[in-house]
Amino acid sequence: MRKVKVICNPSSGRQNTQRKVDQLCSMLINEGYIVGKYNTSAKDDAMHETIKTCKEEWDLIIASGGDGTINEIVKGIIKGGRKIPVAILASGTVNDFANYMRIPRDVEEFFQMIKKERTIDVDLGKVNDEYFINVAASGLLTDIGYKVPSEIKAIFGKMAYYIEGLKEIPRSKIQPIQLSFKSEEFSGQESVLLYLISNTASIGGFKRIAPDADVQDGYLDVVIIKKSEVQDLAQIFINIFRGEHINHPNVIYFKTKKITVESEEEDITIDIDGEYGGKLPATYEVIPSAFRIILP
Repeated sequence: MRKVKVICNPSSGRQNTQRKVDQLCSMLINEGYIVGKYNTSAKDDAMHETIKTCKEEWDLIIASGGDGTINEIVKGIIKGGRKIPVAILASGTVNDFANYMRIPRDVEEFFQMIKKERTIDVDLGKVNDEYFINVAASGLLTDIGYKVPSEIKAIFGKMAYYIEGLKEIPRSKIQPIQLSFKSEEFSGQESVLLYLISNTASIGGFKRIAPDADVQDGYLDVVIIKKSEVQDLAQIFINIFRGEHINHPNVIYFKTKKITVESEEEDITIDIDGEYGGKLPATYEVIPSAFRIILP
């Protein structure tokens, strides 16, 4: 008899989240699964519950939440020392990772996926002592994810990020930051608007920011957008929709297993899967095949 732990962030996404989780739990129980349900209420709850789950006799985890909730479960898997399969029932604002992996949101389709339990192992990123499943970033607009109030995210969804972004651009006046990059593939000092270290192609709802990314290739994809005039920046963002921005002279794009980023400024923050992740300097590296997920 399979034992399933459901870890749910009830405040993530729109109000039908709890209804979908309850429906899924009923379907699993009727099929003969043993189901345990845990609702998070504070930061790191999902991580601590995952660590506890790893040490008990559970067969798989269903994670209901946004990228931040999934990030906590990733950390719990690593700290718990047991690669329990995880099925992601996306319910947050953007859900880049779940969307990239084409995981169904429909409860019936999701239930059928659980029954078949087809798994793959995917890479994770590590930055200093933190982990990420999708992206770590610094620079222009990268702090939007944790600046947008949760109630605004729930009402406006993905659009909340774009609204906040439009408000932030005039305030920041598009100021570049001086950064030093060191990796086997690329090293140098650059005047940068933002950089992204990504595990998938999808970031912030844009599906092709790191167009060659692959969660099973043992590499992280690095996108650096250098200091640009407004018209160049506009062209870069227009090209992002087709994945052609990487050909712009102001964009550096490459794959790496490890990269260190430093800044002479003291207050450069890092965003990790949409949450605050400390400050530079930082060393980013790939952890190959560290996370097991269930796919259709």
